[in-house]
Amino acid sequence: MLKGKNIIVGITGGIAAYKCASLVREFVKQGAAVKIVMSPMAKQFITPLTMATLSQNPILVDFFDPENGAWNSHVSLGLWADAYVIAPATANTIGKMANGIADNLLLTTYLSAKCPVFVAPAMDLDMYAHPATQKNIDTLRSYGNLIIEPASGFLASGLEGKGRMEEPENIARFVKDYFSKEKDLQGKKVMITAGPTYEKIDPVRFIGNYSSGKMGYALADECAERGAEVTVVSGPVSVKPANKNVRVVNVESAKQMHDEAMKLADCSDIMILCAAVADYTPETQADSKMKREKTGAMTLNLVPTQDIAAALGKNKKEEQLMIGFALETDNEEVNAIDKCKRKNLDFIVLNSLNDKNAGFRYDTNKVTIFDKNGGKFPFDLKSKSLVARDIIDHAVKILKDK
Repeated sequence: MLKGKNIIVGITGGIAAYKCASLVREFVKQGAAVKIVMSPMAKQFITPLTMATLSQNPILVDFFDPENGAWNSHVSLGLWADAYVIAPATANTIGKMANGIADNLLLTTYLSAKCPVFVAPAMDLDMYAHPATQKNIDTLRSYGNLIIEPASGFLASGLEGKGRMEEPENIARFVKDYFSKEKDLQGKKVMITAGPTYEKIDPVRFIGNYSSGKMGYALADECAERGAEVTVVSGPVSVKPANKNVRVVNVESAKQMHDEAMKLADCSDIMILCAAVADYTPETQADSKMKREKTGAMTLNLVPTQDIAAALGKNKKEEQLMIGFALETDNEEVNAIDKCKRKNLDFIVLNSLNDKNAGFRYDTNKVTIFDKNGGKFPFDLKSKSLVARDIIDHAVKILKDK
């Protein structure tokens, strides 16, 4: 799918620059024409000769060639490219991109690019987690840039955590999938529940869970990119959809989520129940903060919340597709299959808290799909955006048979 595509690879000054040799080779093998723009610091991490040999094009670093005065036009580069992949993207470069600073050829080319821009961050875990970096990444997302999330693992600093640039083959796949993605959900309406619910005890306390909403929002972005009209009924989360066409309805409690989901059910072609909905809620809620000094030991009487999946499954039409999630700690497969049958789901996505780096709060997930016909489809650990792609691929296959 990259044959005939023109790709600019922008390399900044990070240790992960060595991976760009493999990345460029992947693009060339898939038939793309590649030009490379390096920041001045990037030359300290990988040589221009290596990259020129692999890309079969001269490397561009400066605005002009001091030997002959030839001008390297960032405008022409921006018009030439079908994709601009900035990898590794350091915290410094991301900050400049977010704020329109253009002090090298890589950045002026970014500001001139008319094509999709893919950004693969790479830095130490504390730099990546810093609020300034996260704000800058969110800003790039709001501009429509496509962020290729970094992986977790051992870092150059010797620490371990999130900040490793995604592996070259995965970056190449991300770009390839962007161009090969069909609008196979065009005209479909999709309703997704995402995030946790909070069940209020008093004005300052609640019963909740650790769901971040990342999986639900990844599914929303994937569906929107494939042409669907997407509405997310979202519990309290800090994440936002990357795709501007995703509509979000914010709720807090299980009852509120139930009511909003039921409103959307009749007009939805696909319903994806990804939220971690509380199973119980306090029978009564205090109007003012409960003081420990006055109450001493406290007993909460909990009552079941409304079962959203069961309510939707009971009224599901034959032509509708309904997908559920099961997060389990034991008897995973048995519990997931049982839930799929009881809730009238077309298929269920199982993830286990026993799998490392999967489930709540992680940027990665490891899932197995079980469908109502007895099919079992396991997948390896991967980023939640790629997991979302696997899930929607499976959904599309089922829709074609309905």
